[in-house]
Amino acid sequence: MTTAVSSLPLATIDLPDFNQLGVDELKQNVHSALQQAQQQIEQFPEQLHDAQQALELIFELDHVENQLQQRWGVLSHLNAVKNSAEIRQVYQDILPVLSDYYTQLGQHKGLYQAYQMVQASPAFTGLNPAQQAAINLAIRDFKLTGVALEGEAKARYGKISARLSELSSTFSNHVLDATQAWSMPLDDAQLQGLPESSIGLLKQLAEQHKQTGALATLDFPAYLAIMTYADDRNLRETFYRAYVTRASELGDPQFDNSELMQEILQLRQEMAELLGFKDYAEYSLASKMAPSVDEVKQFLLDLADKARVPAQKELAQLQQEASAHGIEQVAPWDTAYLAEKIKLREYKLSQEELKPYFPAPVVISGLFKIVERLYGIQIEEKQAPIWNSNVHYYEVSEYGEVIAGFYFDLFARSGKRGGAWMSGFRSRMKIRNAIQLPIAFMVGNFTPPVGNRPALLTHDELVTLFHEFGHGMHHLLTEADVIHVAGTHGVAWDAVELPSQFMEFWTWDEEALSLISRHFEREETLPSELLNALLAARYFQTGLQTLRQVEFALFDLNIHSTVPAPDTLQIQQILNEVRQQVAILPTVAYNRFQHSFSHIFAGGYAAGYYSYKWAEVLASDAFDRFEQEGLFNAETGKAFRDAVLAVGGSVDALTAFKNFRGREPQLDALLRHNGWSNGPDGSPASDSVSTAG
Repeated sequence: MTTAVSSLPLATIDLPDFNQLGVDELKQNVHSALQQAQQQIEQFPEQLHDAQQALELIFELDHVENQLQQRWGVLSHLNAVKNSAEIRQVYQDILPVLSDYYTQLGQHKGLYQAYQMVQASPAFTGLNPAQQAAINLAIRDFKLTGVALEGEAKARYGKISARLSELSSTFSNHVLDATQAWSMPLDDAQLQGLPESSIGLLKQLAEQHKQTGALATLDFPAYLAIMTYADDRNLRETFYRAYVTRASELGDPQFDNSELMQEILQLRQEMAELLGFKDYAEYSLASKMAPSVDEVKQFLLDLADKARVPAQKELAQLQQEASAHGIEQVAPWDTAYLAEKIKLREYKLSQEELKPYFPAPVVISGLFKIVERLYGIQIEEKQAPIWNSNVHYYEVSEYGEVIAGFYFDLFARSGKRGGAWMSGFRSRMKIRNAIQLPIAFMVGNFTPPVGNRPALLTHDELVTLFHEFGHGMHHLLTEADVIHVAGTHGVAWDAVELPSQFMEFWTWDEEALSLISRHFEREETLPSELLNALLAARYFQTGLQTLRQVEFALFDLNIHSTVPAPDTLQIQQILNEVRQQVAILPTVAYNRFQHSFSHIFAGGYAAGYYSYKWAEVLASDAFDRFEQEGLFNAETGKAFRDAVLAVGGSVDALTAFKNFRGREPQLDALLRHNGWSNGPDGSPASDSVSTAG
């Protein structure tokens, strides 16, 4: 287990045959891996001779875990991007079995003692940093999964874990089904204000649904087109209401997430108490970078204070624009529409004028050129089995040798979960006498190609692509050789957004924009007037956007630190209180945002949504070094790769940051990157908000 990584050859990449994978095979593959994993822990010896034997057994378990992660990863991925009744049923059937296995694993005293034996032995100092970190993190996680529980408490923990897995999956299914169940045909009058490309998208949606004319759905590209461009205010309100009441008691009752939210929070609280924590928020932060729930709340409130003055100015600007359009009071369904009008008037910036300069193939090619210059790698598209005709597969090479691979599945379609994400389907790890290479899925829901045109991206979509690719680089460029700390594994959740938010900065750089822009019909990059308009609008509504993120993060923390766990009505009351505390944009009584808040009810962000703002401090401060030394400085890029991307979870997040930056993180760069360089009230920026802890 102590073989030096540099002496091992890289394994060849073998990929799933998505063309041939049927539902029965998916099911059998996961069950087979689960059976092997369960046999492994059942056969784990009661008595261990020494630390070397313990190391060998841990190594064998890592191999079993590797197989299980990959096979479950394929099924989980297809359930998200190619959802069908058959795949969903298999996924739902396996979830409780998988949960039971991981509960057994996390509470296995013999295995826990094996890790402790290794940690306490002289052999521990001979392990490489990744192996040592994996041992230390495993011991922490045993404690957080109830290894010390006995009898009824132990059994109850297992039941809670299984039920939470089921509830989270059902929550996600309800959001997907509610989104896809709603659509509305539009006549020519309702299309007034929409640009040609948006009308083309809506007509294409009608064709796909075997209808004539134009059809709008709640899939985000169509929804955003209506909210941004439709002159018909009543139409915008209709779509807004449909969107914010998805999966709630105000929508289709079969998709209502009300009782699910309540039960999820109750079970999380019970789990936290079983493990000796005051509440679930405290339990969640036990494995994160932030020092305490109170300090995170204060960090968020301080950030809200800094954002409030610019946000109030932005709201006044919206209200002024509303008056010019005969709107007495700005409503939530007006904000995107009015914002587009302001950008067009104040900055001469039109998203519709920008989009032809951001065809997806050009953007992707430019993105690859940027990371190639930063990290000294090469990226090339390769032929591989895929699950949809719009999916592409690429391989990453260095010094002529393949080191990783990834898939892009970037466009919205029916049967695909909303949002954007990166999932590490296969991790880098030592396997026998070689190094297994990492593979990632990177998924988006961008506006798809319309007709014979390539997909034309908005700048917001471009930012999202760079964000997810930052996650991808974190997974793919790891040099840690142990599955539990390779890539994003083992990284504190409130630091995992550092590489993703860091990559977003290149979407605002003139040189980078020249690499990712070229008119889809004419061989010209972004003209100077559009470039200047885009850069001038960089800080547009950053105050309002910050308050919105703080609202989500505080709501998340508050519902997870309320004891006893809140019921459905109390969840709404907590959200209302948070809005009164930090929000300045008006809302409406029927808004049920929480019912589709999948990040915290069906994702990994429970009592952790604050991570986006926490990591933004790190990302801004890290990028500040590039601003000083050059955005394409290869030495600085190598330093970031070595200190942050390569180490994965083998070095704790704060140490990794300090290894790159040479000091503790500071807030100043974040304020400047939001356009508040001297503080929102003109006073010098303060670094009183710190992520050190």
